[in-house]
Amino acid sequence: MAGDESDSDLKPSQVVIVREVYDSENAHIKFEMELERALEAGVSIIVIEPEPLGEETARWIYVGNLLHKVSVYSGLCSIASGLAWSSLACTPFGIVSVLCAGCYTLSWQWDPCCKYQEEKDLRRLSKLPILSDLTSASPVVLVHTDNRRKIILHSTVSLAAAAICVWRIYNILK
Repeated sequence: MAGDESDSDLKPSQVVIVREVYDSENAHIKFEMELERALEAGVSIIVIEPEPLGEETARWIYVGNLLHKVSVYSGLCSIASGLAWSSLACTPFGIVSVLCAGCYTLSWQWDPCCKYQEEKDLRRLSKLPILSDLTSASPVVLVHTDNRRKIILHSTVSLAAAAICVWRIYNILK
């Protein structure tokens, strides 16, 4: 959770519940707009009751996390192989790292959803008093996180991997 506040110190303004109430034929649009407003406001916890919207949002976050991890791990492999061997073995890893970091930067970094992670820990979820008055059996709970370090990490690793690849290519071609 963001900040130094405990779960019991949550104020109602820090929690938004996107309720699954079908009061019109365009209810799904209303759900999406509520979620978008909550994401833009940067509230601490967002509970999404409508299952399709919750699953789609969780999947979007998962793909962003996957791009980040692939970027970091392939970048580290590129750096390690580039320093260990004097061949171009580092190049495929470096390319994957740069592509994943670039895709994350272009598609996810500017989306307010990337500042959230899905909370799946049942112990933490059980401490949230707000979950007792939900109508959905399986809501998606998003917790606001600080992702600046994550962005700095994969950007730095990708740039270092690219630099080592360029250095290796230069040494082989000269």
